[in-house]
Amino acid sequence: MKWSGRRSSGNFEDKRGMSSGGKTILGGGIIGVVILLLNAFGGENAQMLTPLLEQMTQGQEAPTEQRELTAKEKEEGKFIEAILVDTEDVWGKIFQENNMQYEKPNLVLFTDFYETGCGSATAASGPFYCPADQKVYMDLAFFEELKTKFGAQGGDFATAYVIAHEIGHHVQTLMGTSAKMREMQQGKSKIESNRLSVALELQADFYAGVWTHYNQKMNNFLEEGDIDEALSAAHAVGDDAIQSKIQGRIVPESFTHGTSAQRKAWFMKGYNTGDISQGNTFAEIR
Repeated sequence: MKWSGRRSSGNFEDKRGMSSGGKTILGGGIIGVVILLLNAFGGENAQMLTPLLEQMTQGQEAPTEQRELTAKEKEEGKFIEAILVDTEDVWGKIFQENNMQYEKPNLVLFTDFYETGCGSATAASGPFYCPADQKVYMDLAFFEELKTKFGAQGGDFATAYVIAHEIGHHVQTLMGTSAKMREMQQGKSKIESNRLSVALELQADFYAGVWTHYNQKMNNFLEEGDIDEALSAAHAVGDDAIQSKIQGRIVPESFTHGTSAQRKAWFMKGYNTGDISQGNTFAEIR
């Protein structure tokens, strides 16, 4: 994808050159990978990981460190910031067209551990949006795991898709969808609550597609193979794909993010239509 030349964003925070002095994580390897992928693009569901992650930490504080970022890390930061700027432009335009004001979220890059408004974030958390502080948190180690452990194609647009998905959760917060979903979950069975969670996640995939549609018109940024990269990532993080890979069987009642087919379909619907009014996933999952 074509991304160079974008302006800087005042909402990008690169914390990779420092340690927050948090607890040291135990149980890496497959444990971390399982948590990471089960929470893939966690949205607000990432908050539920905090108690589990705290159980996996040592009681000693990691030393605070600060270092200079490598040339590769600096280039990665510029790329992430370029995508963030594009989300700001696209959603600012969409909100303006619908007589609304878009409030820009922050995006934080970190390594290993970081304290957020939703609790402790680690490399095992996966990218997630925290509604408490309206920030997206990402450790780029997620994308290597996604590719090497779960067969995603990888590539820069796969990363852009993930960011766009998390920004989609911010859009849901601004539009009141997330709060309404939580109200709907009250008093519901676990199965029904999961179905509502699936609808929220699929709508974020749809919004990622809408962003892609608009950004292509505004910046002509797509290159051959980019959409395939996004679809490969969406396939890898489908509930059915993850369950089949991890436990060898699929339990639809426990889905919280949607199947691979659903995730790809809703992304493509957003991309093909560019029409936010067609993203009522809550009506279509029933």
